[in-house]
Amino acid sequence: MKVAIVCDWLNGIGGAERVVLELHRMYPEAPIYTSQYDPSKISWFKDADVRTTWLQHLPKSLKKFLPVLRAWTFSRLDLSDYDLVISSSGAEAKGIKTGPNTVHICYCHSPTHYYWIRTEEYLKRPGFPIGFNWLAKLGLKFLLEPLKRWDRQASKHPDIMLANSTHTQAMIKKYYRRDSTVVFPPVETERFKQRGKPELRHGFVVTGRQTPYKRIDLAVLACNELKVPLVVIGNGPEHKRLEKLAERNVTFLTNVTDFEMINHYQTALAFIFPTDTEDFGIAPVEAMAAGTPVVAYGKGGPLDYVIPGKTGFLFKKLRVESVVKALQEVQAKNFNYEAIAEHANSFSVLAFNRNMKTVVKEALDTSKV
Repeated sequence: MKVAIVCDWLNGIGGAERVVLELHRMYPEAPIYTSQYDPSKISWFKDADVRTTWLQHLPKSLKKFLPVLRAWTFSRLDLSDYDLVISSSGAEAKGIKTGPNTVHICYCHSPTHYYWIRTEEYLKRPGFPIGFNWLAKLGLKFLLEPLKRWDRQASKHPDIMLANSTHTQAMIKKYYRRDSTVVFPPVETERFKQRGKPELRHGFVVTGRQTPYKRIDLAVLACNELKVPLVVIGNGPEHKRLEKLAERNVTFLTNVTDFEMINHYQTALAFIFPTDTEDFGIAPVEAMAAGTPVVAYGKGGPLDYVIPGKTGFLFKKLRVESVVKALQEVQAKNFNYEAIAEHANSFSVLAFNRNMKTVVKEALDTSKV
């Protein structure tokens, strides 16, 4: 059986790339087609047959036009010679061509954010040089509707649509008008399991790229108010602002090893996940694998793994007082840390592989009927 894997790009490490890695492990001989690949930023695919498009050689000055160029490029990528194509996509890769004898399964991380979900944010901050932002905004507004039509049409190409969460499943139904099956993404839960005697838990931890929409400021301000320790792991454009907001109870760490990360998870009272824009969220499940409850905004991905009172708490509003209340609930609760770690196994690499194999087998069996 000839198998191909397709993804939007391979220029960093995130949830989408973890899915591609596991697909590569399932089908090590399958080539990986992608728009661009930067081995210096992601070393997982050194043994893989990664095939990039002409966009790989695009000058940096033109890379802001990538959504349009990716749409054009993927729509012309013909993989009709393959029996099975699995696309891992939250953008344009789902739009590839396949033949009548090809089964195309799309693992969808989200309907394309810049067309459907975070459009206003992209229009406000297109990211061009200051003198050209007005022109970029005008161009984006002009192109938005044609690109949305293309994206919706591209979403019809796969034979089977998978969603990484029930939230994404609802978004696929809303924007693409398609049914989908939820297959949770692979989380390396085994790596975060407690070994040996558990240490005394204290304080809270929050991780992630420090951008405005992650709302890490809510975690900082809530812990300031409660005068409790908070460890903030990561970096990003919001870093300096967060440092100014923080009081002495907050510690910032920008260069943390894997071992140190595991230790921070295993010794925290809870992991704080205050964003409202995550379609799933790998880091909270990693924390849960360490037995750590999660305090999250009650929307999106966390609804699939945060069981209030058992694996954490959900807060209803993106306000400091709402986070403070949830943290106080954590402080007053005696959690079963082993049960939380066990619950995280539902989102393990093993579970992902098992579920994907079931989907593939059923899809291939159906295509033969």
